[in-house]
Amino acid sequence: MSAFGSNTASTPTHNPNKSVEVVSPPGDSVSSLCFSPKANILVATSWDNQVRCWEITKNGMTIGTVPKASISHDQPVLCSTWKDDGTAVFSGGCDKQVKMWPLLSGAQPVTVAMHDAPVKEVAWIPEMNLLATGSWDKTLKYWDTRQSNPVHTQQLPDRCYALSVSYPLMVVGTADRNIVLFNLQNPQTEFKRIASPLKYQTRCVTAFPDKQGFLVGSIEGRVGVHHLDDAQQSKNFTFKCHRDGNDIYSVNSIKFHPVHHTFATSGSDGAFNFWDKDSKQRLKAMSRCNQPIPCSAFNNDGSIFAYSVSNDWSKGAENHNPAMAKDYIFLHSTQDSEVKAKPRASNGRK
Repeated sequence: MSAFGSNTASTPTHNPNKSVEVVSPPGDSVSSLCFSPKANILVATSWDNQVRCWEITKNGMTIGTVPKASISHDQPVLCSTWKDDGTAVFSGGCDKQVKMWPLLSGAQPVTVAMHDAPVKEVAWIPEMNLLATGSWDKTLKYWDTRQSNPVHTQQLPDRCYALSVSYPLMVVGTADRNIVLFNLQNPQTEFKRIASPLKYQTRCVTAFPDKQGFLVGSIEGRVGVHHLDDAQQSKNFTFKCHRDGNDIYSVNSIKFHPVHHTFATSGSDGAFNFWDKDSKQRLKAMSRCNQPIPCSAFNNDGSIFAYSVSNDWSKGAENHNPAMAKDYIFLHSTQDSEVKAKPRASNGRK
């Protein structure tokens, strides 16, 4: 699976895939999206210091969006995640703190974690009843949200860029292409540290749903598929995506479908694609939008794929013109033909 073919792209528009536009979107670049695990409630964080929430209604193929509430941080917000029971949202960012927002109760947000530099990633670990936070201060911290001090602080080899949990596996991608793996049944010790299978800076990681490995995406328009078991190393491979001729774009987001365990990649080229790693197939290539896609999320049953269309800063601040750029969040109703693995051809072999 080198390249699966170039992305199909006509003249990009802001919404070429007939997706539903979320009303009252953020006023600056969208940094993260996450759906409640219990309901169609979408949360977005953004560079305008805000955390916003929408209720999403779905009737057949018809999707509606209703803005519900928002809270503020002191500086841009970079990451978010839900508590597994759907009662609260955690958000972290450049103000070096993580806030817990008890959405269902209507209570005010409270600060539950602090770092010495911006917080880049947050993950709630229900099996441990702990919050994990990764920061540019080169630490990973575990928090009992009822206490003001971390339960444990783990030094990382460099700044945390990406983090993913599929208990008991946690994958942390840092600067300098480090991939640090943790077995959360023994969280105070690194399980393994490897160099990324990709040659360039890590942008995103996601652990396999079956906990047997991870995907990693880089700034160089490539994804690595990596298994943990030494006996499975022959199944490791990398493939090119989010490229257009000689133009190479960052892979900003990789998300597994919660039911079919296929996955979606989103990139700086403004495209998102659906893939099946086991058959090494691209299931569907979507048309390009006219701005990058910085982040994405599936809802809890995988029937909705949310993606933002806004500046991802891949070309630096000097190329950003706020007067020209508008920020969007779109909702795409997934079809089985796009996200369900295709039957493998029978040739007498398994």
